[in-house]
Amino acid sequence: MQMYVIRHCEATGQSKDAPLTAKGFAQAELLADYLQGIGIERVICSPYLRAQQTIEPYAQRLHIPVTLDGRLSERVLSTSNLDNWFECLRQTFDDFELSFDGGESSRDAVERAVDAITDFESTDPTCFAVVTHGNLMTLLLRHFDVRFGFDEWARLTNPDIFLVSIDEDKATVQRAWRDLV
Repeated sequence: MQMYVIRHCEATGQSKDAPLTAKGFAQAELLADYLQGIGIERVICSPYLRAQQTIEPYAQRLHIPVTLDGRLSERVLSTSNLDNWFECLRQTFDDFELSFDGGESSRDAVERAVDAITDFESTDPTCFAVVTHGNLMTLLLRHFDVRFGFDEWARLTNPDIFLVSIDEDKATVQRAWRDLV
């Protein structure tokens, strides 16, 4: 099984309804070019607008179904304004049980993402894409490769793509995206 985990393109903000920027729309077209010919059969996507707009050009070109799943929404670090959010985020990679006011622990976030993928896998695609957000993406990749953590999150680009290959319960993760924009 091959799973391409995709971080959305450049967006105007962090709200659920934040659209892509002009650069983000150009990135989405380049992403569609890049993904063409890989063999992705289906897509599961965060319901956030920026994630949907990221995969839309590709899905439309190849007439590939896109399933929206709220379990792929970005992780909420806290519902309170954290002046030191960067350090707080770092702490959640060190302590998977840590959560802040109204927020979600790393463990809870990765479990919901894995549940979404497990449910989606039951439809039996051999090659599919998961479109999500940077923090959740890193946590999901860590599920398959413990070397992923805060520093890897900090190095992500918009967009970004990682290929997760699973063969007989052994997973390998490799970066597939090369910065084109």
